[in-house]
Amino acid sequence: MGAFPETAMAAVYAWLAAAFGLMITVFHHRRLAARLPDDRAYRLYFLLFFGLFMAVPLLLIAALAPDPAGFLAAAGLSAGDTRRGLLLLAAGTPLALLAAFIGSRDPAVQGQYPFSKRVCASGRAFAAYEVSYIFLYYIPWEFLFRGLLFFPLVGTIGLVPALAVQTALSTIYHFGHPDTEVFAALGAGFLFGWVASVTGSVLYTAVLHALVGVGTDVLLYRRLRRRPAGAA
Repeated sequence: MGAFPETAMAAVYAWLAAAFGLMITVFHHRRLAARLPDDRAYRLYFLLFFGLFMAVPLLLIAALAPDPAGFLAAAGLSAGDTRRGLLLLAAGTPLALLAAFIGSRDPAVQGQYPFSKRVCASGRAFAAYEVSYIFLYYIPWEFLFRGLLFFPLVGTIGLVPALAVQTALSTIYHFGHPDTEVFAALGAGFLFGWVASVTGSVLYTAVLHALVGVGTDVLLYRRLRRRPAGAA
C-alpha cells in the first residue's frame, strides 16, 4: 500500500468504525445536550470528536506506521501544493461566505446553529466557542473524511469511487440536520474531496469548510444579538 502500510491502516480503520459507533450513540451531541448545559455539552462534543477521530488515529499511526510523517503527508496532513491551494482558497472564499449567508436565511438552519445558544450571551464566550469549533471539529473532520477515508482509497479503487465513499460517509454523518444542510453536504463532499485531491492537502478544505460553518454561526449570532429582549 506504499505510504499506507496494511497494519497501520487496519488498526486505524478498525478504530474509526468503533469511533463512529460511539459518536452517533452514547456521545451524540443531542444526548450530551440533554444532560448538560449546551455550552458544556458542545465543548465536550468537540473534544470527543477531536479525540476519537484525530488524536487516537494519530497515535496509532505514530505507533504502527514505519514512516508516520510520510503516512500523514500522504493522507493530506501537509501544506501540499501551496500554489493550487492558495488559488483555490482565493476562488472558494467568496463562495463559502455566500453559502454561509444563504444558509443563515434558512429557518431550519437558524434553529440548529450555533449548536450552543448559551455562548451567544457573551462575545468572548462565542469567540472561544468558535475557535474550539475550528480546531477541535473542522480540522479533525477534514482529516477524517478528506484524509483518512479518501487518500488511502484513491490508489486502490480510483478517484471517483474514493470521492463517492467519503462523500457518502460525511453526508450520513449529517443525518438529523436540516434537509438543506444534508444536500449541501452531499455536494460539498465531492467538491472538497476534489480540492483535497488536486492540492494533496486537507488544510485548504478545512479552511473553506470552517468559513461556511463559522460564517453561518457569526451571522446567526449577530441576528440573535440584535433581537429585542423577549422576542421569540
